Amino acid sequence: MKVALVTGASRGIGEATARRLAQSGAHVILTGRRPEDLQAHVDRLVAAGHSASALQLDVTDRDSVQRAADAVAAAHGHLDVLVNNAGVLPEATNAEPAEVVDLEMFRVTYATNVLGAVAVLEAFLPLLRMSEAARIVNVTTTMGSLTDQTNPESPYYGMVVPAYQSSKAALNNVTIALAKALADTSIKVTSVCPGFVQTDLTPINKDNAPTTPDQAAGVIHRAATLPDDAPSGTFVDANGPVAW
Repeated sequence: MKVALVTGASRGIGEATARRLAQSGAHVILTGRRPEDLQAHVDRLVAAGHSASALQLDVTDRDSVQRAADAVAAAHGHLDVLVNNAGVLPEATNAEPAEVVDLEMFRVTYATNVLGAVAVLEAFLPLLRMSEAARIVNVTTTMGSLTDQTNPESPYYGMVVPAYQSSKAALNNVTIALAKALADTSIKVTSVCPGFVQTDLTPINKDNAPTTPDQAAGVIHRAATLPDDAPSGTFVDANGPVAW
C-alpha cells in the first residue's frame, strides 16, 4: 500500500485531497498543527473502509516537522506521496497594511508558504527516496505566475497581494530546482494551481469561488499519481500547463 502525507489536511483542499488519496487505495497521513482537528476526518475515512491516520505537524516549527518525519519513518519506512498543501494568505484580511509591501505580512506568509514547505521537503526527502516512484506536489497558484502578473489580459493581473504571490512564485522555483536535482531518480515534482477554491484561505471572496475543494483535490490527485512516463518539474492546473 502506498503511503501519502498531506500538510494542512484539517480542512478545505487538504482534507479533500487526503480523502481522494485514501479512496484511491493509499494509506493517508493527515497532518496539521492540531491533531484533534484531524481525527474526525480520519474516523470517517476508516469507517468507510479506507486507511488513514493523523499526525501533528506544524510546518513553521522545524522540530515538529522532524518529529513527524521520524514518526513516518518508524511506522512505514518510506513515503510515496508528499502534498505540500499548508498555506496562508494573511493579506486577505489585513485591514491596515503598513504599505503595499508590508514586512510583517511577508514574514508570516513566507514562514508557512516557503520556509515551511522547504522544511517539510528537507525532512521527508530521505523517505521519498525510499519509494519506488515518489511524487511531490507543491500546491501553488496561477496568482504566483510571473507571466500572468505581467499580462494585462490575465484575470490575475489586477490582484496585488505581493507577499502571497511572491511566496508561491518562490515555491514554484523550488519545484523547478527539485525536479532538476532529482532528475536521475524516480521522484517527480509538480506545482499545482488548484483554482479559485471555496476555502477559508480567501474568506473575502469565498462565496464567489467557482471551484469546490473536491474539484481542486482532483487536480492535485492527478499530480500525486503521475505515470512513470510523465514529465517532472511542471506547473499545471485543471486545464493543463500554466506559464511560470
